[in-house]
Amino acid sequence: VAAEIEAGPAHAASSMGIVCALLVDRFEAGAAPIAMVSTDNFSQNGRRFQEAILTIARGWLEHGHVTQDFVDYVSDESRVSFPWSMIDRITPNPSPETEAALREQGWEDLDLIKTSGPTFAGFANTEAAHYLVIEDSFPNGRPALEEGGVIMCDRETAERADTMKVTACLNPLHTCLAVYGCLLGYTRIWQEMENPDLVALIRRLGYDEDLPVVVDPKVIDPKTFIDELLAERLPNKSLPDAPQRIAADTSQKVPIRYGHTLNAYLEAGRDVSGLVAIPLAIAGWLRYLLAVDDKGEAFEPSPDPLLADLRAQLAGISLGETDPAKIHEAVSPILSNAEIFSLDLYEAGLGEKIEGMFAELNAGPGAVAATVGKYVR
Repeated sequence: VAAEIEAGPAHAASSMGIVCALLVDRFEAGAAPIAMVSTDNFSQNGRRFQEAILTIARGWLEHGHVTQDFVDYVSDESRVSFPWSMIDRITPNPSPETEAALREQGWEDLDLIKTSGPTFAGFANTEAAHYLVIEDSFPNGRPALEEGGVIMCDRETAERADTMKVTACLNPLHTCLAVYGCLLGYTRIWQEMENPDLVALIRRLGYDEDLPVVVDPKVIDPKTFIDELLAERLPNKSLPDAPQRIAADTSQKVPIRYGHTLNAYLEAGRDVSGLVAIPLAIAGWLRYLLAVDDKGEAFEPSPDPLLADLRAQLAGISLGETDPAKIHEAVSPILSNAEIFSLDLYEAGLGEKIEGMFAELNAGPGAVAATVGKYVR
């Protein structure tokens, strides 16, 4: 980014630099208003998009590549808006199952292209269910997007819809299935939905523990959203999503998917001691970090920026270790880390409970399945 700022818009190389350069062209051609709509799948995407563009624009100003008038143009939301949105459609990596099904229908040139990151192909896996909520901030007018099923609303509603999804009604359930799927040897999410104990666990997580504190965005009913997720989306065998994909970057997800809900309980003065699914999901993640499955066999954890540090913290714990003192010494620096969970789980009253659940999950081969069954049956 620093090199790009120094070089200026004519040599923009990053995606944000290219977008900013296009805005320079628009400004110089008459500065017509425009809405820069982000459908990136993360919270407050419009704000982050705007901040990225303004960072580049101000850097170009400092180096004399643009004028203050251009920066003022991009900064004025009545001229250049950055609507917030919530997008939801599960789209995993292209899978061999879909490749085979399409070949049977006569399609060609579908070879999977594997890289060190995502897998690419001439097709995409996705699902029928989809949601797109967009803040209605279009300074130059817009097409009738609502006629295509887009939910148009104000910024607060768009943010509430996103918060509903990522903190309560989808993402927490997905992450719970991801870590337990890896531990129990599953390679597809739909396979996990045939395990009644895992289904009971995420039902308790969604309906009993998340819904009581979620803020209803009104444009999507939270309970109906979970109903569809459990009945149609997660069991969909035509959507070959993998728990290993969802388990990536879990350390970056837990403050949003679990910390947010716990903070909502605490801010409302509600007792969290009776929660089961949320602490069991967190304990399952700790057990996952040992990289040993429920059969006692090693597996490769999904990429995570904190993986090496977290595994080093748990290095003294092997499968079968249940000593409370040793477990506390190993996991307490993680569970008390507000940078990971957005709160200290001991101060919240759940640290010791999670330690106990982790000990049960770690008792030996078969303990993961047995522990989940114990808590949900």
